[in-house]
Amino acid sequence: MRAISQQTLGGPEVLTEVKLPQPVAGPGQILVRVRAAGLNPTDWRHRATAGLFLPDPPFVLGWDVSGEVAATGIGVTLFRPGDEVFGMLPYPYGHGACAEYVVGPARAFAPKPATLDHTQAAAIPLAALTAWQALVDTAGLGAGQRILIHAAAGGVGHFAVQIAKARGAYVIGTASAPNHAFLRGIGADEVIDYRDTDVAEAVRDVDVVLDSIDDDNSIRSLRTLRPGGLLVTLRAFGAVDLAGEAEALGVRAIRMLVEHDHSGMLALADLVESGALRPTIARSFPLSAAAEAHALGDTGRTVGKLVLTVP
Repeated sequence: MRAISQQTLGGPEVLTEVKLPQPVAGPGQILVRVRAAGLNPTDWRHRATAGLFLPDPPFVLGWDVSGEVAATGIGVTLFRPGDEVFGMLPYPYGHGACAEYVVGPARAFAPKPATLDHTQAAAIPLAALTAWQALVDTAGLGAGQRILIHAAAGGVGHFAVQIAKARGAYVIGTASAPNHAFLRGIGADEVIDYRDTDVAEAVRDVDVVLDSIDDDNSIRSLRTLRPGGLLVTLRAFGAVDLAGEAEALGVRAIRMLVEHDHSGMLALADLVESGALRPTIARSFPLSAAAEAHALGDTGRTVGKLVLTVP
């Protein structure tokens, strides 16, 4: 099968198309014929540094998948060959989506919403699951609450805005001015240009903050919370005792790492089917142009998601 691999760590130029053996579904797994693979900032970070999780290359990156079930392993009851599915491979060790075929736990997947094509569906899993697990599972965000979402026009951010609105929250998003109309169009109640406004001074009494930027931004954002409010940072590791800083201010802070999640994928599919959640595709590329896609991702200036298509 065709796959995108790398022999060394480095820039997008280290990515090359290779031929690898087709994987085989083991017990509890499904083999998926990949039609599209979503890309996320974690892909460029691991390509360049292997992060804290992956061994030295060679490896095939990619966690977001949309495609058809090609085969099922022993014990799988959820799917049959031919079913269209989408999902997130177990993070961080289950990578391998940037290929023609991939195997993963059956319960990492859900039926692909009929209203989405594979490119749209592949844009959802990792970013939207991150937003769902942060806002719903971790923060318990509900109707009438106020949430501040940093980098709201990004991959996780634009899903978080929509999920928060679907749950009846008042949404404040940060983004550069050119992205304000986009954010209002997907439901943001208030948008702040972080480049000319001190968000920590402009916002007060929110119930939840979602931060994907860095620990310095999280520390400043603690001041925006009401007493007892919660900041969820997507920076799972950091040198700063964020929980201690929060406790000193009478608020809370939690670091989180996304997990593969069958029930979460079903919930996201329901939001899609109801019209409450739609992915924004910044651009799609064929599998062979993975290096070009990574180069665009490295800029950090895309709105929505980048996706590889696998004909």
